[in-house]
Amino acid sequence: MNFSEFSLKIEKILDVDLPSGSSITGESHKIAGNIKIGRTAFMDEMGVDSELEYKKQCIKDNQIMFHAHIGLNSWEATAEAFTYLNKAVRSCGNIVDRAGICLDRRMGLPEEYRDKIPAETGPMLETESDWMSAGRIAPIQPHMGDFMIGFPASVENTINALKAGVTTIGNLSQFFSHEVPMWQDTVSTTVETVKAISIMGALREQGTLMHSYLEDGYGALFCDCATTAGWAYLERYIVEDLLGAKLAHCIGGLTTDPVKRSGWVFALNEIHNRQCIGSMVYGDTLSFKENFDINRGLVGEYLLWDIMTQLQCPTGHAVQPLPVTEALRVPSAEEIAEVQIFGRRVEETARRLKPHMDFSDAYAFSDKIVAAGKMIFSNALAGLEEAGVNIEDPIQLLYVLKKLGPAQFEEMFGTGRLNSVYSRGREPVIPTDVFELSQAYVEKYRILFSSTNSKRLLHDRRILIASTDVHEHGIMVIHQLLAEAGAEMINLGAETNPDQVVAAARDKNPEAILISTHNGMALDYARCLKDEMAQQGIKIPVVMGGILNQKVENQALPVDVSNNIKELDFHPCPRLENNLGSLLEYRLRGKGIDVPD
Repeated sequence: MNFSEFSLKIEKILDVDLPSGSSITGESHKIAGNIKIGRTAFMDEMGVDSELEYKKQCIKDNQIMFHAHIGLNSWEATAEAFTYLNKAVRSCGNIVDRAGICLDRRMGLPEEYRDKIPAETGPMLETESDWMSAGRIAPIQPHMGDFMIGFPASVENTINALKAGVTTIGNLSQFFSHEVPMWQDTVSTTVETVKAISIMGALREQGTLMHSYLEDGYGALFCDCATTAGWAYLERYIVEDLLGAKLAHCIGGLTTDPVKRSGWVFALNEIHNRQCIGSMVYGDTLSFKENFDINRGLVGEYLLWDIMTQLQCPTGHAVQPLPVTEALRVPSAEEIAEVQIFGRRVEETARRLKPHMDFSDAYAFSDKIVAAGKMIFSNALAGLEEAGVNIEDPIQLLYVLKKLGPAQFEEMFGTGRLNSVYSRGREPVIPTDVFELSQAYVEKYRILFSSTNSKRLLHDRRILIASTDVHEHGIMVIHQLLAEAGAEMINLGAETNPDQVVAAARDKNPEAILISTHNGMALDYARCLKDEMAQQGIKIPVVMGGILNQKVENQALPVDVSNNIKELDFHPCPRLENNLGSLLEYRLRGKGIDVPD
């Protein structure tokens, strides 16, 4: 894309009625003036007024914060998990400092819409009592970074969280890459997001932190670490310079290289002018396998690095020991407690080992991406302004960046050497681990699609692919494999609703639909898709892959629904090894041959 094409795209994006940022910040400050930030049991025990104050104390005292992530199927089960976790870990002489509450995605919607869409994994906070109990059930500081700020219900959720004593709230990165089901009003979402961040800014002196997990947004979709660094600069500019809030960046879930894990903490400290206060370093989900013993070793490895990094460069980031079951299902309270206890033992080793560590490679990584990130940030602001964006208006800037998308942002403003071989037209300065892993999966599974017979059957076949939630790399891999085999791909991307899939199927006339899902909604989604297809008279094969489970009432954990999906005459295929290539070959022949198990 050249600059003329870019400018034309920006002009089209801005062809919408957007209020100015200045017109709503006054309202936000009035709202903030009526909020009394609550006190949690953790604040009372530690004698602090906010998590920020506690983080600063940990930095001063050379203490490591530990983070857990909890999101069972109901608030009652989640509250019980908090109580169990606190008791189990304290029985071993340790504490869990903070815990993220992984809410149902419906929480991102205004309250009156929530009952109209399928339930997903995670609890709902439906009453004032639910909200207030979040900070009182156990002396563990709650963190709310999922489906809060960045969504249509940003303001109401932020107010409720602050009143409950939750002072670290996010997630700005989710604003860019996530959507809530059945909601397509991006203008309203942008306005509510800016209002909520402005509320956080008005209460900054009371210790509020605006959380942003870079790899939960465009950071997961960029190919280059340098672009992610530039994006971090951009988020800081919007949150701190334009809206006055304090930004707490998170990284780690999609970074497996220990040099990069340490280097990212060093880089964020530089990006924040060596005044970085982070929320947490997320556990390395990218490396997890189905073998729990292998996963336990991986947890020990990355935790060792993360803890030593905090000892070397204390930024207040909590570390997160991941439960070994994380890759397969929602972890239970017992599994979360077990790994928290394990993590504290790793901390003892990290403290002994750290004086002997050389972080030179991690600092070199940091220096490289910070330098490139500064250039990307500068180029992005200059380019957006030249294209007609008011870069001092947070509403306009956020709206444009969301509509622009990660691919075109990286293509336009990345600093890597131009090279058409790469997907963004540039050779990455330092490739992200998730990009490298995606390419490794392409190489691993290419043989399934590269036979002469597969290419003959897939050549010129039109296939539609989409993800039900934010997890997009799976469909990126399958897209590339099928495209290389000769298929014509229609990629709807992440967080695609059933009605959008059917509308695209009606307009594009594909011969098969591939759906990837992850967030505990597989059966509800399949049923909605089946109904939509029936209403539109569309009869084409549907393959569903990913994590094929479903949130079920009165059960703490989602259950496998592969057989239920079969009963809908859809075809479950949770892994590429499960004969996806063969399945497609059979279905595309159009001869009614049964699909093999």
